[in-house]
Amino acid sequence: MKKILSTFQDLSIPLLAGVAMALLWANLGHESYETFIHASPFGEHGPLSVHFIVNDLFMVLFFGIAAKEITESVLPGGALNPPRKAVNPLMATLGGVAGPILAYLGVVYFLGREELAAGWGIPTATDIALAWLVARLAFGRQHPAVSFLLLLAVADDAVGLVIIGAFYPDPHHPVEPMWLALVVAGIAGAWFMRRRRVQSFWAYLVLPGALSWAGLYLAHVHPALALVPIVPFMPNQGHDEGMFAELADHKVRHDTLNRFEHFFKAPVDFGLFAFGLANAGVVLDSVGGASWAVLIALVVGKTVGIFGMSMGAQAVGFPLPQGMDWRSLLVAGLAAAIGLTVALFVAGVAFTDPVLVGSAKMGALMSAFVAPLVLAVARVLRVKEPLAAPEKAPVRPTGVPSIPPPMGA
Repeated sequence: MKKILSTFQDLSIPLLAGVAMALLWANLGHESYETFIHASPFGEHGPLSVHFIVNDLFMVLFFGIAAKEITESVLPGGALNPPRKAVNPLMATLGGVAGPILAYLGVVYFLGREELAAGWGIPTATDIALAWLVARLAFGRQHPAVSFLLLLAVADDAVGLVIIGAFYPDPHHPVEPMWLALVVAGIAGAWFMRRRRVQSFWAYLVLPGALSWAGLYLAHVHPALALVPIVPFMPNQGHDEGMFAELADHKVRHDTLNRFEHFFKAPVDFGLFAFGLANAGVVLDSVGGASWAVLIALVVGKTVGIFGMSMGAQAVGFPLPQGMDWRSLLVAGLAAAIGLTVALFVAGVAFTDPVLVGSAKMGALMSAFVAPLVLAVARVLRVKEPLAAPEKAPVRPTGVPSIPPPMGA
């Protein structure tokens, strides 16, 4: 049973099942689906609806785990430490954010649909789990491009968190900055607990985490980001292999930061079924301008942005990770175009018109069909194995004759 559950996590089956069920339900009984998702004891779209519980409470843990990955990446041994090692992937991340934004706005203005411009943040993030899965199938487990893509996905999801918090407040409830003092109090509490060497991650969640959530909620900034400023204060002993450590059979550390992740990893993975169910219920005739803008921005903008900025960084002296070349970079950039989870999340807050929300979500859903294209391109370019390091000929002292190998060697 443990192996079966691990396989379900590995293949992102819960998320995909939730998406499939939402699509089926929304197209067979749209009214009942909307009632189920948005009904609340406090009125339609009020607190304690399924949508609220999933997007405002459960997703706190999802983004908290993403914040843990970002925190680890800057620790000794992490992908962003030392800083010079981080330049190429960070430049690729910058391209993977700027490229989709420019492509999205370009498509929007080409279509003459300026009302869609508010959705520019939708294609900026990569679905961490699905992109990682596709990359492993395309490259194999040990290829350095898999780690490179995982870093890109985590980093551009971090940018996505900033975009959600800064650019997508609830239009019906203007931001009330005074309540952000509670977030500051939560951060101060987490700092104090770290100074006092508090080791229980529950203490960080129940006290500073709750203050941060309340501050964001009352300030009308999306509360799903509540743990992002709290998680970095959890005590740690260094970098482990990250969120996929157990799947890859690597040693897992047992400090507070990693215990937090490994306690919630399975609940979050399987809870993504509820996220898919609550966010992917769009009618199939919702395909429109926003759908194509999101899809083109992901497939073209993200791939070109990552490839161009990473190759540019290499040209000025910041090389790709050992074992990668332009072919593996191109495939990794294409895999990063899978923007399902966070793209669905941002689409839900980018627009107020339900028609535009559905159209934008359809574009995010269609990005999942990039996976077969990634595998086909990887096969054509033969990127399955990393580049072998060039072998150096043994150095023979001057004047010493070479000795032929024995017979049969």
